[in-house]
Amino acid sequence: MCAAQRDDDGMTAARISALLSAFRPGDDALGVSELARRTGIPKSSAHRLTGHLAASGLLERTDGAVRLGLRLFEIGQLAIGQRGLIDAARPYLADLREATRNTAHLAVLEGTEVVYLDIVRGPDAPNLASRIGGRFPAHATAVGKAILAHSPGEVLETVISAGLPRIGPRTLTAPGLLRRQLAKVHEEGVAYEREESGTGVICVASPLLDSSGRARAAVSVSGWSTRVRADRVASAVRTTALTLSRTLP
Repeated sequence: MCAAQRDDDGMTAARISALLSAFRPGDDALGVSELARRTGIPKSSAHRLTGHLAASGLLERTDGAVRLGLRLFEIGQLAIGQRGLIDAARPYLADLREATRNTAHLAVLEGTEVVYLDIVRGPDAPNLASRIGGRFPAHATAVGKAILAHSPGEVLETVISAGLPRIGPRTLTAPGLLRRQLAKVHEEGVAYEREESGTGVICVASPLLDSSGRARAAVSVSGWSTRVRADRVASAVRTTALTLSRTLP
């Protein structure tokens, strides 16, 4: 394959990825013009590519617009390599939610972000930005810090090199401060996030460790900073993580 062909293929793949990723939570159907605006892809190219995606079932046409197709859902189910982890963790998350009356999360690290695999929302918890399949910068979350503290050093360096943007009013943006906090997390086995991901939110997390002591995932409890006593829920989160780690498939 010549270099020009590889470049064309790469551009096409990038554009397809951009079109599918342009859909946001709450979106139903989007017109080609809106997709072109969100992605920066020329409208003619967006129209051609959405036609191919609709033909393959990745998009569905509806009233002059397109929406994500069921084929994507089918592929997503096949792609969930963490299905065993999700199934194993679900009853523990439910128990954690009942014990704290706050929202319990299960998340993994992918690149510089955490991906939420499962969420069991609590009745007294705030309306959090997290969603199943959603992503969030690892340095601004307790689950991210719990995982980073028990990951190889190069993983943390990748996160720091990518930048530590301010997400909430108290996000850690200084590499030295983040390193010091992670050293404490590694020692104690519990990570805290106090209004680092958003105003009024507190989160307590603990890692799920494999046999080598590396983090495979993390569980957490999130709630209102004015209502949640971090020291009281920390033991429940830590116990859940330790127990679940021993039962992982």
